[in-house]
Amino acid sequence: MTVSSGESSIDTKNSLSGLAPLEAVLFDVDGTLCDSDPLHYYAFREMLQEINFNGGVPITEEYFVQNIAGKHNDDIAAVLFPDDIERGLKFTVDKEAMFRKLASEQLKAINGLYKVKKWIEDRGLKRAAVTNAPRPNAELMISLLGLSDFFDAIILGDECEHAKPHPEPYLKALEVLKVSKDHTFIFEDSVSGIKAGVAAGIPVVGLTTRNPEHLLMQAKPTFLIQDYEDPKLWTALEELDKKKDAGN
Repeated sequence: MTVSSGESSIDTKNSLSGLAPLEAVLFDVDGTLCDSDPLHYYAFREMLQEINFNGGVPITEEYFVQNIAGKHNDDIAAVLFPDDIERGLKFTVDKEAMFRKLASEQLKAINGLYKVKKWIEDRGLKRAAVTNAPRPNAELMISLLGLSDFFDAIILGDECEHAKPHPEPYLKALEVLKVSKDHTFIFEDSVSGIKAGVAAGIPVVGLTTRNPEHLLMQAKPTFLIQDYEDPKLWTALEELDKKKDAGN
């Protein structure tokens, strides 16, 4: 799956050229537009410790990655408070309020995000944010990143019958944008999100923002990138442009 750093060659497994002519690009939000997982981890760790969760022993980053990152709050509540889901849901509401305070002060875009944003805008492609985050979080992050006017739609797991890892949020995005899965790809950073995209039949470019590569690869992304400056991504996008031009 690796590509040599020689710019000229591309491993076919890292190709998006079969999607030409491209119609749309879909983005997850947390960990994909911005490196928000450390803020979520901090909020969960501090608040769980305050209520003596796990005997007061702080949760580890590994625990966070395996049980919390990328999941919908309903699922997180069931993991953390299996015997008292109502308490779990109340806890996640309070935690999101703490996250939004932290995000307002500390949120940063993933490296190269505005470069790929320009590439998408220059080609007049449709775009949607597809996230398991609650609406107040999603809208705050998108606004802080200056992307409120960039997205044609925001699709929330909360507003679908099933959240990720179910494919419904991504299928809904295709429907709202009126585009084909055969001419669309997704940027995602979590196992849950990659699984949702793959189940929807849409190629997924995975970002190794925080989650371990071996876990992400098990979800079967088309390929992985470190961030939006990764030469692998730009080689694939150039191939896509060439294929489109050849078809005109």
